[in-house]
Amino acid sequence: MVAGLAFVSACDSGSDDTEDPATPAASGSAGAADPLGPVDKATGAPVKIGMIIDGATPALDSRPVGRVGEATVKYLNEHKAGIGGRPIELTVCETQGDPGKAADCGNQLIQKGVVAVLIGTSGVVDDAWKPLGEAKIPVMIYGSGDPALLTSPTTFTLGNPTFSVIDLPIQVAKDEGNKKVTAVVIDVPAALHSAQEVAPPLFEKAGIGYELIRVAPGTADMTPQMQQVVSNKSDEVFIIGNDSFCISAMQGLKAVGFTGTISAISQCVTDATRKSVPGATLRGMVVSATAPVGPDSPSMRLYQKVVDTYSTDIDTSVQDSMIAFMLTAGFQASLDGISGDITPATVASTIKAMKETELPGGAGLKFRCNGKADPANPAVCVLGGLTTTLDDKGQPAEYKVLGNTPIAD
Repeated sequence: MVAGLAFVSACDSGSDDTEDPATPAASGSAGAADPLGPVDKATGAPVKIGMIIDGATPALDSRPVGRVGEATVKYLNEHKAGIGGRPIELTVCETQGDPGKAADCGNQLIQKGVVAVLIGTSGVVDDAWKPLGEAKIPVMIYGSGDPALLTSPTTFTLGNPTFSVIDLPIQVAKDEGNKKVTAVVIDVPAALHSAQEVAPPLFEKAGIGYELIRVAPGTADMTPQMQQVVSNKSDEVFIIGNDSFCISAMQGLKAVGFTGTISAISQCVTDATRKSVPGATLRGMVVSATAPVGPDSPSMRLYQKVVDTYSTDIDTSVQDSMIAFMLTAGFQASLDGISGDITPATVASTIKAMKETELPGGAGLKFRCNGKADPANPAVCVLGGLTTTLDDKGQPAEYKVLGNTPIAD
């Protein structure tokens, strides 16, 4: 049900401290007058890749994610010479948030002869990945909580294993002088692995108390659960869930009179959140940012131009859709210089040999997939991540790149 969540988990890689919060605001590369750049069309036989999305589910409709992927491919084929000079042919498969359908998507794409598959924010990413991993089809994802996935030699993840769900609340606690954090987490496997198994030792190492409250999806009144926050004397709450879940959590915190620090993952804050939660509650909240949507920046201008040029009616305020752009364009960038036969094996080897590269649309984040960002989890391609502080309207004021240190040779 939680198609908008992108959770990843891994063993402790020593990344429980982020950089100084005074790090300059993220900006990304300076753009030309036309963000799309010069025309450089792909020609020849197409290179087949797949994209797996959740699509329409009972919780939300993420079909625009697939449309962004298709628009991005058109941009890459017209302005970035596709892959190896050849046009990209994209097949999108929808899971409807069902584990069985997710596995079917993986198998269908294998049968279609794709050389790689992209999976963005999905509640069933692990199920979709399993047949692809077994078939050694390269998969580039945003994030997952599956240790087998994170140690796969043919999988590459653009989400740092601990940043958004562990490093960030620890850093906020240090900045605010908080002594104890309660994580309020939607009770689904994709969310719980990091919060339940990975977080406790990292919080202990940082000298900060930690409690976990699991809440079932669809819980409208969380007042009883939020009363536990008051009872356990936490001075910070970190919320992991989609927007409707986070709205209920924040309303519950207000009902019990919680006055401490609230922080959250980026998927918590959407237009629905801004309409339902007072600006006074949202103001000053620090959230992780999976994509730099909102404030004007070279990254946002490029993304906006791509969807305006190659698609219609795309809401560019939705994080998951911009992640699809970053993932698709990042995959293409990781294959710079590929030539000859383009097969799953040559795609995987080219990605592993890539130089450190700026992630398209990533506000200055750089990535490298040589397996050395987190040796315990060689699928990881990014260190650190993005954060933003909300203004009194619940809008991101600016983005900061934290902990995105160079990845060794």
